[in-house]
Amino acid sequence: MLDACAELVDEVGYEGLTTTLLAERAEVAIGSVYQFFPDKRAIVQALTLRTMESYLQRLDARFASDDLTEWWDGVDAAIDEYITMHRTVPGFRTLHFGDVVDLHLLDEQRDNNGVIADQLARVLTERFGLADGPRLRFILEIAVEAADALIKLAFRRQPEGDERVLDEAKALIREYLHRQVKANDAGPAAEPDDGDDSGSSGEGANTDGHAGASAAAVAADAG
Repeated sequence: MLDACAELVDEVGYEGLTTTLLAERAEVAIGSVYQFFPDKRAIVQALTLRTMESYLQRLDARFASDDLTEWWDGVDAAIDEYITMHRTVPGFRTLHFGDVVDLHLLDEQRDNNGVIADQLARVLTERFGLADGPRLRFILEIAVEAADALIKLAFRRQPEGDERVLDEAKALIREYLHRQVKANDAGPAAEPDDGDDSGSSGEGANTDGHAGASAAAVAADAG
């Protein structure tokens, strides 16, 4: 049923999706749909959770196989996988991680991109040994929000994604992350409160890399 749901949302959108259409596409009785899902929102929520799990599995595989030197390379790889899923995973281009339906579809307490940022923090700390903490999660939430907005723009402009916009999105996020490391090298920064944009302060991009200890220090001041 979830596969049928993914196909349908690409064809008719979330608003056009109905349980009747889903039953017809999945070739099941309508009662079978309601046996598992009370409404179409619940169906899409289950699909989105499955998609998020698939995304995290892709990241685990990418991190295990790629020669990623620094943690911001991991963020770059995460963006690549996000773009690939837009192109290859049925339903993802329409639903993304659920914000089309509800900004809190994945978690009642956190918005969808916040959940993705938290999960990204988890895989980055496991792969690169970063100290997890509020500052790292704040930085990643900003990066996820910015990347998400620009990737959506790219796919609105062209069905397979406008490469110029996608390239700019990756460059922008890379520059932002390097700037956070550079700002931390200049001296300890205060932990950002919710809604505080102090975490994005800094000077110009640093494209020549930093030692692993400096990268870890971005998150360590709260860890």
